[in-house]
Amino acid sequence: MSKHLVLLPGLDGTGRLFARFLAALPNTFSTATVAYPTDKSLSCIELLQLVKSAVPESASFVLVAESFSAPLALQFASSNPANLSAVIVCAGFVFKPIGIFSGLGRVAARPWLFKVRPPRWVLEYLLLGGGAPQAVIQELREALRLVNPKVLGDRVRAALTCDARNALARISVPLLYLQPTQDMLLAKSCLCEMKRIKPSMVIEQLRGPHLLLQREPQQAAKVICAFLSD
Repeated sequence: MSKHLVLLPGLDGTGRLFARFLAALPNTFSTATVAYPTDKSLSCIELLQLVKSAVPESASFVLVAESFSAPLALQFASSNPANLSAVIVCAGFVFKPIGIFSGLGRVAARPWLFKVRPPRWVLEYLLLGGGAPQAVIQELREALRLVNPKVLGDRVRAALTCDARNALARISVPLLYLQPTQDMLLAKSCLCEMKRIKPSMVIEQLRGPHLLLQREPQQAAKVICAFLSD
């Protein structure tokens, strides 16, 4: 399979949080990271244009989507571009990411919420897991601080209202799902729904929190390398 990865970031959209994962990849891989604007909320169509501009025109490539970007990656992949060889989703979703609380989340996701500096225990519980290194905590804080609070709120609401189930059903390339076994953010129903729609999806469980590529980059890279070498 392709050794060129196009990476789509999580909620922050900066792409900066991929640094540890990129460092863990073999030097035989080439990569391109898509970054979303920090000061402007884009529609799904506008975000898809960013993805299209980042993928090769003819050379084969793999889409790697983290969390927030999973529905976007699946919508792009649903047109089955001839040079797309696989899709890898890490801690992603296609519908109601926090289950029955998705409606409440839409109401709560207001700009003021993202102006508040979240305490360390919140970041660890929801995103980074207990005992996260201070450097990783700081990297997450810095990435979030770069993004306008209104943009973060808009992205959260977009995630909570998305429905990429039909897109998932149309994908014909191999699909890998990296499931963090200690994910305290996504509802368990997310993966169940994806597996129901796409039974052929390969699921690899890795011990770690929602931000798996940041806490366990070497393990994630190892699994992805094995998947792409088949």
